[in-house]
Amino acid sequence: MADDIEIDIDDLERRMDGAMASLRSEFASLRTGRASASMLEPVTVEAYGQQTPINQVGTVNVPEPRMVTVNVWDKSLVNKVEKAIRESGLGINPQTNGTIIMLPIPELNEERRKELGKVASQYAEHARVAIRNVRRDGMDQVKKAKNQGLSEDDAKFWENEVQDLTDRYIAAVDDALENKQSEIMQV
Repeated sequence: MADDIEIDIDDLERRMDGAMASLRSEFASLRTGRASASMLEPVTVEAYGQQTPINQVGTVNVPEPRMVTVNVWDKSLVNKVEKAIRESGLGINPQTNGTIIMLPIPELNEERRKELGKVASQYAEHARVAIRNVRRDGMDQVKKAKNQGLSEDDAKFWENEVQDLTDRYIAAVDDALENKQSEIMQV
């Protein structure tokens, strides 16, 4: 019976990947003073009777380091898209030229950079907590398997596997945070 006991490391890794993907998404939404098409991902516009992401009503481009443009496909939606961007809390003042909405990205002041650094740290801590929760689930699987007859040596092996996986992902979070903070401070 003890031979068929298996700890699902692939599932744990998939869940930790999810935490990393979430962190990358949160980092992408932080405005660093450098233009990025992903900064508009959380913004939706009322179009055709439902809330629609901006990238589904127009083409989002980054023609310059401090400029994002949205080329709205349906002229009747231009004002709605402009209003959605203005009310999104991104702190960007859109300028419209026909069906093209230009979004000049202002310089960040030192105080705002420090605030963004703190927000990035919070996002990273949330990711670490999520990864540690997955680790706890993995350790619970090992403990349960031990109760079902998993040998002490095998249990130790699986505990080390789970811990190694956790350490790798925590290190990846720390690297991502360091990169994001340097990006915020250097712009």
